[in-house]
Amino acid sequence: MTMTITDNKLYRFHVKNIHSIEIALSHSAIAARSAIAEQNKPAIKSFVSLNALLLGAWAENRLRKLLYESNGLSVVERESVTSQATQLDQWKKLIEVAFRKHYKIPHALLSDESLPFTASARYTVLNKILCSDLKSVIEIRNKLAHGQWIYPLNNEGTGIEDGKYQLLKNENLPSLQYKKSLLTSLSDIVHDLVVSLPTFERDFDGNYKNITNTRSNLKNRSYEKYVSQLVIKRKKGISLRKKHSRVAKAL
Repeated sequence: MTMTITDNKLYRFHVKNIHSIEIALSHSAIAARSAIAEQNKPAIKSFVSLNALLLGAWAENRLRKLLYESNGLSVVERESVTSQATQLDQWKKLIEVAFRKHYKIPHALLSDESLPFTASARYTVLNKILCSDLKSVIEIRNKLAHGQWIYPLNNEGTGIEDGKYQLLKNENLPSLQYKKSLLTSLSDIVHDLVVSLPTFERDFDGNYKNITNTRSNLKNRSYEKYVSQLVIKRKKGISLRKKHSRVAKAL
C-alpha cells in the first residue's frame, strides 16, 4: 500500500536530497582536484564523470523542488510540467507555465506580441540558457547513470553516441563547476518567477548578471592554467613537508 505524502513533505524531501547531493559534489570536487594535482589521468576522467552525474542529479532535484514551492504551481500546472517526456522539456514547460500564469496569457503563443517587451526578452533568454548552456548537463545524466562514463552508447547499445561522447570529453572540473553556478542562477530566477512576479522583475537583472559573468569564465578561463596551478601547489607542498621532516630529524 502506497502512503500519500503531502506537498509540504515532498518539498522537504527534495530540499534534503539537494543538500545531500551538494555534499557529494563538494567532496568529489576535492578528490578531483587531488587527482589533477597528481596528474592521474584515469582518476581525473572518473571524477569528471562522477561530478557530471551528480550535477545532473542536482538539476533534476532542483526542478522537483521548484514544482512544490509554497504559493507556486497548482496541481494542474504541476502535472502539465511533469507530463513532458524529458527533463529539458520539463524545465521549458515550467518556465512557460509560470509566464502564462503571472502575465495572464492562458493560450496564446508567448512572444513579443502577447508579452510585454521586457518579459518577452526574458522568456527568450531563459530558454536560450537552457538550450545553449545546460542541455548537455541535463541530457548526459541518463548515460552516466547507466555506467557509460567514458563512452556513451546509442539507445540500441550498438555504438557510441558521438554528440554526447564529445560533450563528456570536453568537460572538466572547472567547466562543471561553472555550469553548476549557471544552473543555480537559472534556478533562482525560475524560483522567483514561480513564486513572486514582483521579485522576479526586481531581481532578474542581478541574477542575469551572475549568469553572464559565469558564461564569460566558462568561455575564457584556461583549464591548462588551472591544472598548472594545482600541480605546482602540490609540488611546493611536498617540498615543504620534506623540508620540515629534515628539520625535525636534525633536532
